Amino acid sequence: MRWFVVLCGAVAALVPAGPVLSAQGEAEAGERLAQQWCAACHVVSQSQASAATIGVPSFFDVAANPDMTEAKIATFLADPHPKMPDMGLSNPQIRDLAAYIA
Repeated sequence: MRWFVVLCGAVAALVPAGPVLSAQGEAEAGERLAQQWCAACHVVSQSQASAATIGVPSFFDVAANPDMTEAKIATFLADPHPKMPDMGLSNPQIRDLAAYIA
């Protein structure tokens, strides 16, 4: 029984208190990332007339969806669908991009 208590304590010490992607990002930094990584396929700003890829949602469409919270966007960006390139974004960059999209 004692080993079980020690094991539980060790696991609890290693597990973060909350999700890594739950902190809020900085929208201004996210806008720069969107221009760099996303604008080729998505409309990411009001000044962008269109995107090269047809049929992908604009950031405005994503933000207008009530089911897409900043946290859900960040979770998606951490593991994007196969059609999206792996941008290798860090957790802070994911939070910033999610803040900008939301």
